[in-house]
Parts: sequence; structure tokens; C-alpha cells
Amino acid sequence: MVDASAYAASVAGLSAWAAGRLSMPVELVHVLGRRLAGSFDLSGTLDADLRPALLKQMADLDEQYGRMAQQKGRALLDSAKALVLEAGVSDVSVRLRNGDLLETLADLEAGAELVVIGKRGEAADFAKLHLGSNLERVVRSSTRPVLVAARAFAPFDRFLIAYDGGRSANRAVDYVAASPLLKGMKAVLLSVGAETAENRSRLEAPAALLEKAGFETRTILKNGDPDEVIGERAEAGDVGLLVMGAYGHSRIRNLVIGSTTTAMVRRCKTPVLMFR
Repeated sequence: MVDASAYAASVAGLSAWAAGRLSMPVELVHVLGRRLAGSFDLSGTLDADLRPALLKQMADLDEQYGRMAQQKGRALLDSAKALVLEAGVSDVSVRLRNGDLLETLADLEAGAELVVIGKRGEAADFAKLHLGSNLERVVRSSTRPVLVAARAFAPFDRFLIAYDGGRSANRAVDYVAASPLLKGMKAVLLSVGAETAENRSRLEAPAALLEKAGFETRTILKNGDPDEVIGERAEAGDVGLLVMGAYGHSRIRNLVIGSTTTAMVRRCKTPVLMFR
């Protein structure tokens, strides 16, 4: 998913990296936003003589806006395609779509291995403490793993899995073990909790699965607040990707207790691979 944000180049670079690891093509998608006509309401008490002229002006502006949006979208896709080609991926296609982002996602993701999206959208520089408005919607809606690009992308050889024993965390471990995406890299498997035999044993099965798949795996069990423990480990400087389950609670529950997912994506300067 490509837009005009500062994350566009990182999305292209991360997509090219993933495509190279998976030996798969890249499809770059840009979704055009709502047209101007839908943002005006002329159903009030406007003079009947003025309404036709205003409607005509709106239609003309809407048409002009649509042409500009398409030109901008094609330019964004061409720029991203050039970056992906430059990174060594030869099979690259582009798609410019009108409509809702989630509807586009539902239409196109069936044949995809991953969905790649930037952490923030076009207003990122003006809202640095906030995630993009579409990120949670995409992660909650997608049936595929979602790879979230940070501000910049750099190759890496070690990754961190935040493991809580839940269904989405186990899905993440299963995917990493079976996929060529991270093969040959070193894995750090982190669980947050007190140092007890029960908590330590919870790490045995996922660690064994990763080791059987050929990963050199280090397990860490550390007590504390999950946001802080995972955040500090992700920022240690020796891991280039955070892998985690995402949004294990409803939106309403997240409003009450907060969301580790949101905190981690906001805090991490590395890409985040998320599983629902």
C-alpha cells in the first residue's frame, strides 16, 4: 500500500526485501480518497436559483480534483515501482484503485503472502505521536500477516518475537518457522512474566519449533510491564524486526486498558510483522 507519506520509500524497500526473500512478485497499490462531491451538503435552505450554479461548480471541481488525484497516484506508483526495480525485483505491477481502503484490501489480498503498509500516512510529520488512521483498520481486517514499515528500512540478520502464548503469537511462530522470509537469521523469543517454571516452560514449544526449522534461537523471560520490556528489547539495537500478535482485544477494551500493539508500533524504529 503506497501513499504520499514519508514512509513510501521505506514501504517500497521493505516490499522489495520481502519479495526477494519469498521469491514472489510485488504489487504496489494506491487507493484514491473520497471525491470532493461527497463532502458538500446542499440540502439546506439554499436559494433554489443558486443551487444549480453551485452544483455545476462542484461537479467541475470534483472532475478536476479526480484528474489531479489520478495523476498524483500514478506518479506515486511509478516512483515506488522504480525503487522496487532498483532493489532487484523484476516482477512489479501497479494498481490504482478508487474506493475504500479496506474494500480494496479484501479484493486484492487473497493472492498475497503479505500486506505491507507504512506506520503513518501523509500527515505523519504533523502527528508524530499518532499512528496512521488506517493502520489498525488494516491489521484488524486483513487475513494476511501485515508488515509495517518504519521511517527507514535497513537489512538485518536478527529478529525478535514477542511471545505471550496466545493464538496470534503462536500463528506468528508457525509462520516464521514455515516461511522462507526470515530463514538463516537469528531469533530472539521474548516472553514477559515472572521467572517461574510455568512461564519458562511456555517458551519451550515455540523455541523447539524454531530450532527444528533451523533458527538459532535465544529465549528471554523478563518480568515487568509488557510495553516497556518489549520496547526496551526491540530498541536494543541488535534486532531489525519485531514479530508479534496484534490487537488481541476489541477496540472498546483497548480504549480502557490500552494496546501493547499500538504502543510497540508507535515506539519501534524497526519494521513490525503483525498477526491476527
